[in-house]
Amino acid sequence: MPAANPIATILRHDRKTTSYKIALIRAINDMALAYPLAGGQGLPVAVPLRMLAERWIAFYWPFVEAEAPIWQGARNRRTGGRAQDMAFRPELTRLRLAWEAHWRAPARPADGFLLASEMRVARRRAALPPSLVAAYDEALETIIKTLTLPIRYAGPGEWSVFERPARLSSTGAGVEALPSARPDDRCLFVSAEVWRLFLDLSLWVEALCIHEWSLFTETVRQPGNAEIERGAVYQVLTDRPDNRRPLTWERNQVDILLLEGQAFRCPWTLRRIEAPSEYDLGHLVPPSIYPTDELWNLAPTDARFNHRTKRDRLPKLERLAQARGVLVETYTSYAQSHSLREALAHDGVGRFGAVDPKSDTFAQDLAGATMRFVEHVADSRVLARF
Repeated sequence: MPAANPIATILRHDRKTTSYKIALIRAINDMALAYPLAGGQGLPVAVPLRMLAERWIAFYWPFVEAEAPIWQGARNRRTGGRAQDMAFRPELTRLRLAWEAHWRAPARPADGFLLASEMRVARRRAALPPSLVAAYDEALETIIKTLTLPIRYAGPGEWSVFERPARLSSTGAGVEALPSARPDDRCLFVSAEVWRLFLDLSLWVEALCIHEWSLFTETVRQPGNAEIERGAVYQVLTDRPDNRRPLTWERNQVDILLLEGQAFRCPWTLRRIEAPSEYDLGHLVPPSIYPTDELWNLAPTDARFNHRTKRDRLPKLERLAQARGVLVETYTSYAQSHSLREALAHDGVGRFGAVDPKSDTFAQDLAGATMRFVEHVADSRVLARF
């Protein structure tokens, strides 16, 4: 990598007393992966601290198991409270306990990704217990406050790589905001050059983040002077969600359309689907690669093909091109249901920004944006394809 790469400098050479800087770089990298269509205007990209904090909930989740915490730095005393290695450890621990109470089962290391994905989709957030939502919001707010530290001290001196975060509404027209940004969001501003580095090097950045994070945690004195090896840290940092969250609401809406005579086609086999028993509601991008249940990412799929061939893989370019027309049909069919139409508009605009739900070409535009997203994920991750 070029010597002037500020990402490598932060990860490899910055002084670190906690894993905050590593988590910051990994979170920005995830934003570039999640919003690959941003950054085309040559302007700084405004990334809400709220969205970075969502990623931190997922990243730090494995380290806050109540009975077996993994410390992430020296334990510094908080004002009026107990010594903590992370400013948000108490709030994130309470959140994990609330999740386990909801599911009545111990949490997996990757469950933080599932929870963050649930909270990003308004209809799914509304179905969760209010106590869990409140715990999530509390943890999110504390992490947002904490994020200022690694942003400030990334690179040499202070504010040398990133500017001081500011409200999006105060920035004028000189930035490009991510599609999900709100006017009142405090944002991190990533220069066009650094954003391009994240887009071009996302696989390398993620691998380096996980490697450096594993090495750092191995050096931290753990509770009772216990030792933790880098391999164990690597294992929890690379755990990925499975597809175990129910899609009950979405499936019920599709079933209603089928019972009303609306047919679908599998985007991969082109098999016609005419009855509720004939399909899986499959993820175009599997949860193990990028966990999201946003409606643009869900399509009725040939169940046999989904289980035996597609599984956790992404389509080759020619199969993806073949699927474009089917995705247009699928999104057009979703629009026949008021509930699905509203959800598709909300999720599509929140992800891709430029698509207009009121346009006559919304289904075509959304299918095109979805295809570009899938292809970017496949290319940047060098994934197995079918």
